[in-house]
Amino acid sequence: MHFREIEAADIPALFYVRTRTRENRYNLEELERLGITEESVAEKLSTSYKGWLCTHNGAVVGFCIADRATGELWVVAVLPEFEGNGVGGKLMTLTEEWLWSTGCTRAWLTTDMDITLRAYGFYRKRGWLDWKVEGGVRWMELFR
Repeated sequence: MHFREIEAADIPALFYVRTRTRENRYNLEELERLGITEESVAEKLSTSYKGWLCTHNGAVVGFCIADRATGELWVVAVLPEFEGNGVGGKLMTLTEEWLWSTGCTRAWLTTDMDITLRAYGFYRKRGWLDWKVEGGVRWMELFR
């Protein structure tokens, strides 16, 4: 497995992964309704957003993106067949370390309300804490 920074040419592969996650899955139409398109992701990555991906045999199997301007961990996604292999953890570590290196002292994310989902346990194990519940969404935070 190989980890590296996301480049503009990787964006279509990110959508492939994002639409195939086991939990919190979105299809392309749902993402578009949220304003998340290949063009909007390219724009974000040209501003204060940065991300990393993992490839296996040349194919993207996971990625993570954050925003240094707000401290938001925007997305982490891993193909189901690569869950449990440390891909998500390594991507989160790279992203969190980058946020800290830019001067962020607090990171935040939103996740599903259902604490039985893998994501919630994954975040808690990494030290993320519940911050608030609002609008049917769980907000979590991590301090440096």
